[in-house]
Amino acid sequence: MVITLDDLRRMAVAQSLFTPTTLKHALNRLGFVQADPIRAPARAQDLILRQRVRGYHAGDLERRYEALGIEEDAFVNYGFVTRSLQALMHPRPDAHVPPWPAGRRKQARLLLEFVLKRGAVHPREVDDHFSHGKVTNYWGGSSNATTHLLDAMHYRGMLRVARRDGGIRIYTAHQHGLGPADAAARRERIDQLADAAIRIYAPMPGPSLSFLLRRLRYAVPQWRGELTSALQRAKQRLSHARVDGVDWYWPAEWKPARGATQDIVRFLAPFDPVVWDRDRFEMLWGWKYRFEAYTPAPLRKLGYYALPLLWRDRVIGWTNLSIQNGELQPEFGYVESRPPRDLAFERELAAELDRMRTFLSLESLTQ
Repeated sequence: MVITLDDLRRMAVAQSLFTPTTLKHALNRLGFVQADPIRAPARAQDLILRQRVRGYHAGDLERRYEALGIEEDAFVNYGFVTRSLQALMHPRPDAHVPPWPAGRRKQARLLLEFVLKRGAVHPREVDDHFSHGKVTNYWGGSSNATTHLLDAMHYRGMLRVARRDGGIRIYTAHQHGLGPADAAARRERIDQLADAAIRIYAPMPGPSLSFLLRRLRYAVPQWRGELTSALQRAKQRLSHARVDGVDWYWPAEWKPARGATQDIVRFLAPFDPVVWDRDRFEMLWGWKYRFEAYTPAPLRKLGYYALPLLWRDRVIGWTNLSIQNGELQPEFGYVESRPPRDLAFERELAAELDRMRTFLSLESLTQ
C-alpha cells in the first residue's frame, strides 16, 4: 500500500480526535494530558479534553481529579497521567535527579515529616511553618522556595498531588513501589513508556520520533542512557513508510484513514497532540504555527494564545478567544487570508463557537 501525505494527515486527525467519550475513558485512552497554567480562555488540559469528552466543561478535570484515578507528574512534559503509566516511571532514584546536598536533604526530611503529620498540606502552610524564602525560577524571576522544594519532592516521588485548591496543588506523602527486577524488566518498562508516548503523537517523522523519545528523560532520568536503544527497538515495532523523502512511523495496528472526512470545525489547544509537534505540523499542513504567549506583543504574528483552527482534516487558520462582559469574542486569521467560501464551513464554525460557549459556561447565542 502506497502511503501519501494525505493518508498521514487523516491518520493524525482520526487517531487523536476519537469519538468523544467519558472523561475517565478518554484519560485512559490518552494516558497523558499536558498541563499549562495559562487560561486563554481556558487551560490547555481543559481545551485538549473538550475535544474528546462528551459534555466537558472547563475545570471538570480539576473538580473530578480525586475520583478519576490519575496523577500529576512529568512524562514528556508535565501533566496528568494514569496511575498505570506513572507506575512505569518510578521510583526515580535520588542519584539520577540529581542528588541533593546535605542541607537540602535535611529540609526535605523535615518537610516530609510535617506532611505526614498534617496528612495534606497547602504550600502556604509549609511556608508559614518553615519560611524557606525565595529562589530564582526557570524564567529568571523570584519564586517561593517552598514551592520549589515541594515540586522537587513531588518529582522524586516523595509526595503526590492529592487535589488542587483554586489551582494550587495540595500535597500528601507518597511512596512508590520497587523498580524493575532485572535488565529485561527495565527494557520492557521503557518500551511501554515509548509506546504510550508514540500513541499520543503519531504518526511522526523520524526526527520527531527521536525528539519525543529523548523527552522520556523527564519521565525516567534514571534510564536516560538507554533511550537511544529504546528508539531503535521502537522503530522495529512500528509501521513505517517513506513519504516525500521523509521516514514516518506509527503503531503497527493503525491503518491509514481514507475516504470522506467529517464536516467539523475544531479549535485546538496549542499543546493538543494534533499540533504539539511543530515540525510535523508544518509538514502536514504547510505553514508554521507558533505559540507566542511568551513572545513580546509587537513581535507576535498569530496572537497571545492562538488556537489552530481545524476544518475537516486541514488546519486552515487560527483563532484568539477572549471573554468580554460575559460574551465570547473571537478573532480569526486564515492561511489563505480569508475563510473558505462554503456554507458547511460557516455552519460548523458557528457550531464550534457555540460548543466553546457551553464549555466555558457562557450563554449560547442560539438559545
